[in-house]
Amino acid sequence: MMIGSAFLAESLGLPAGLLRYAGASLLPFASLLVYLTSRQSLLPAAVWMVIVLNALWTADSFLLVATGWITPNLLGYAFVTAQALGVAMFASLEYVGLRRSAAAAIF
Repeated sequence: MMIGSAFLAESLGLPAGLLRYAGASLLPFASLLVYLTSRQSLLPAAVWMVIVLNALWTADSFLLVATGWITPNLLGYAFVTAQALGVAMFASLEYVGLRRSAAAAIF
């Protein structure tokens, strides 16, 4: 999104600046995920932080279109919806993994 923001903006009817900054905001998040995956074990608080950040991304994505702050074309709506649902799926899987690891730690 950061590198192809001009092309995506034209194709999706989304503001290029929004796409550029959204893509740029993913760089530190991806770095955090790489760091966390390199750990032997994780504190539950670290996993909760990732879950909450993913939930916020999902909510913000839907709020962008629901509030009319952006008015993408049909492909843009599909893009925003698909990426929001994908991120929500990751948050759900992270939550399930956290619950399973907590249950496994008890036994």
